Amino acid sequence: MTSRPHDPSGHLLLKGLEEEVYTGDTTGHVIGMSHEIAADLPGFATEPDSRNVEYITAPYRDYQILIDRLMAKRCALRRYLSDKGGFTLVPGSVIPLDPAENFQISNEANPYYRHIRDTYGTRVVTASTHINIGIDEPEELLRVYRAMRMEASLFLALTAASPFRDGKVTGAHSTRWQMFPETPDHVPLFASHQQFIDWMPTQLESGAMYNSRHLWISIRPNGEETPRDLNRLELRICDRISTPKILRGVIALYEIRVQQALHNRGAEPLDGRFSEDELLQIVRDNEAAAAADSLDAVITDWRTGDKVPMKEWILALVDEAKELTSELGMDEELDPIRERLETGNLSQRWLAQVEAGATPAEVIQQAIEDLTEIDQIYDPDCPSP
Repeated sequence: MTSRPHDPSGHLLLKGLEEEVYTGDTTGHVIGMSHEIAADLPGFATEPDSRNVEYITAPYRDYQILIDRLMAKRCALRRYLSDKGGFTLVPGSVIPLDPAENFQISNEANPYYRHIRDTYGTRVVTASTHINIGIDEPEELLRVYRAMRMEASLFLALTAASPFRDGKVTGAHSTRWQMFPETPDHVPLFASHQQFIDWMPTQLESGAMYNSRHLWISIRPNGEETPRDLNRLELRICDRISTPKILRGVIALYEIRVQQALHNRGAEPLDGRFSEDELLQIVRDNEAAAAADSLDAVITDWRTGDKVPMKEWILALVDEAKELTSELGMDEELDPIRERLETGNLSQRWLAQVEAGATPAEVIQQAIEDLTEIDQIYDPDCPSP
């Protein structure tokens, strides 16, 4: 794998990735191993439930380097699982085939993990891809947060990959986002950094949040010491993005929208025609529509109040970004987004296979083979189970 410079002028932002994945066997049975993986492999971490494991990259500006670093960790995990006994990565963003009633805690001694188990149960046993973009100035970060929270549902629509649970079709394209508990129930758009600073202690004192990391919404301001020290905006709504090319396109679309907000080329939600309560209701409705129907959803344009097909909304934003993509040397980076709009996301393709007569188990087993092959095409040293 080779890296190519992508932004000679240095105008691209720092970007980092967090990937959560399920471990299991080639039948699609998910097996909890994160406590063993985290103990044996540097750079891997447990999640509260042992059936998924997390790994992250450092932040990079260059897209090729960023994807290379993530894929190096994914392939290191594949080698570990293969050597351990022919285990593999199980695709999807909820446990697709196994009954998921029982929480399998990865570390009983961790009080935060116990709190999550006792409060939410298996609603949080999901897999996803989080994308962090660096923004050092807090007021700018909050301004971008407001704009991007209004658009987060489009990233779920592009990445939905959880139509099965307990071996059945759930009726949703992202079962993960339908069942994941947004916490706290009401999170403002934050007109200023000071409002965010003042808001957080109230949530901690009331018990609505366990700690400063316990802010589970589609996109959140983040930093080393939230809420005072902020340096990145974390997009959390995506289902797990398995294909490197699609991942690269989603990151690029996210960065372009962030860059547009930073360049004041987008509308400020709080200066528009809707109140903050109305805007937050639009966010909830759009995210629910994306979870249910992904790219087939109809959403509300927060700037106008008009109902718009999700695909048309995304295409309009891609077209709107053309001038800035050219300025940043990113003309080809959004091609995977157009491709996904034509071919559909994983949920749509998996559901089409079910409509053609396959069972969810057969779909997942074939997906295990397909996604292993995709990783091997990217890196021939990535092993098969």
